[in-house]
Amino acid sequence: MTRQDIEFPGERGVTLRGWFYPAQHGSSPAPTIVMSHGASGVKEMHLDDYAEYFAQAGLNVVVYDHQNFGDSDGVPRQELDPVLQYRDLRNAITYAITRADVDASRIGIWGSSLSGGHALMVAAIDKRVKAVVSQVPFISGSGMLSRAIRPDFVPYTRAALNADRLHRFNGGDPTMLGIVDADPTAQVAMPQPDAYEWFSKTAADRAPNWKNELTARSLELVIEYEPGGSVEHISPTPLLMIVAADDTVAYFQSALDAYERAREPKQILVLPGGHFDAYTGPGFEKCASAARDHFVKHLRV
Repeated sequence: MTRQDIEFPGERGVTLRGWFYPAQHGSSPAPTIVMSHGASGVKEMHLDDYAEYFAQAGLNVVVYDHQNFGDSDGVPRQELDPVLQYRDLRNAITYAITRADVDASRIGIWGSSLSGGHALMVAAIDKRVKAVVSQVPFISGSGMLSRAIRPDFVPYTRAALNADRLHRFNGGDPTMLGIVDADPTAQVAMPQPDAYEWFSKTAADRAPNWKNELTARSLELVIEYEPGGSVEHISPTPLLMIVAADDTVAYFQSALDAYERAREPKQILVLPGGHFDAYTGPGFEKCASAARDHFVKHLRV
């Protein structure tokens, strides 16, 4: 399958870069899926697998790196701003509908992990979206703080974030923190053992441009982000939420609670295993086929 390198303007005029996969076995203009990765992830981390799967079903696919990450421009590097990211998802939709091979009336969005939260946000506010898949979604920053950080560590975490804010205010460089570490007690953004295993292996095998660091401010910005509050407004756009029963990164119960608040039409798929089982092996096949069927049905492929 021949994919095209693409670029388009994002928030603050930052150039975003990615790939366009043309629909196979169908007519043009075709329905189109816009995809992006989760926290710190880059497009080489199995988004190409999903894009190829969707393209084989007659769907165009736009895949891109978030600003400050991967092949996209933006500074500070490795700074994750959820608000900029979900606004850039809307910019990616705008890019897609300017293409002659895209049917602007049949746009779907797919997001995983943090981007699963972005997909919920954008589907709630941007009615150009006609179908949405939110996979192992991030639901609540405050919920993440209460679960991922021990209660006795929270005051120290907040003090460190406040110190970083003052340091940057006075002209200092951003404080950096690791994303994963072999030591599960290390102070990193994702202390879960399966996160270390997946990011380390995936970066080594297929994504050498992934970096094991985030700015400290990224954590502060993520804590402020509450995409689960938007789910009541997604309807009438059809929603498929895919959740992992043993997810300790994007918590299973938080996703279930959000799904209960969403209105029809909606569908949920519960995947056995953890957060990262959605990207490879039997979990990939199960998630990709469910998402494909959702888009094919609701975008009238």
